[in-house]
Amino acid sequence: MNCALLIIAAYLIGSIPTGLIIGKLIWKKDLRRFGSHNIGATNAWRILGKKAGLLIFLLDFLKGQIGVLLGACIYATPGAMVIGGLFAMLGHIFPIFLGFKGGKGVATGLGVIAALMPKVTAIVVIVWIVLTLITRYVSVGSIVAALLTPILAAWFKEPAAFFSFALAAAVIIVWRHRENIQRLKIGRENKI
Repeated sequence: MNCALLIIAAYLIGSIPTGLIIGKLIWKKDLRRFGSHNIGATNAWRILGKKAGLLIFLLDFLKGQIGVLLGACIYATPGAMVIGGLFAMLGHIFPIFLGFKGGKGVATGLGVIAALMPKVTAIVVIVWIVLTLITRYVSVGSIVAALLTPILAAWFKEPAAFFSFALAAAVIIVWRHRENIQRLKIGRENKI
């Protein structure tokens, strides 16, 4: 029963469409109608500006953190923390409140990773920043950082449950960026 409660609560928290809410309430714009039509921080940055992008990033990041915290409160095991984080991330990507069409999961996934593996997070964030600044493509930084996460989790000998999350999150994030990858191949990806 507690596991079902954890999954449902984490998923619903992840499903809160922060980008849509912030965009409409503060900036009076529906992010789904502009740019990439995504409700995430990158589209918000491009359409609404830096402040909106950072605010939405922070809120989406916190959803991942809260998912992990729920797992820690209910069971206090690495597996429960991963389940809470994973379902918060899945809620963000497939939100029930938006017909299962949400963000790409990068900020929420980073929130999970930060709660589980701080050393890995520090390196991944530095890599993301450097690659994004050099290439001017957020997608390149996000994809490489996602792929690096399970490698670093193994390197630092993180618990098996944390490594499993890192691997699953990397696959999900790369899959969610498949259109970006196609645009990168033909030179049509948007730069920041």
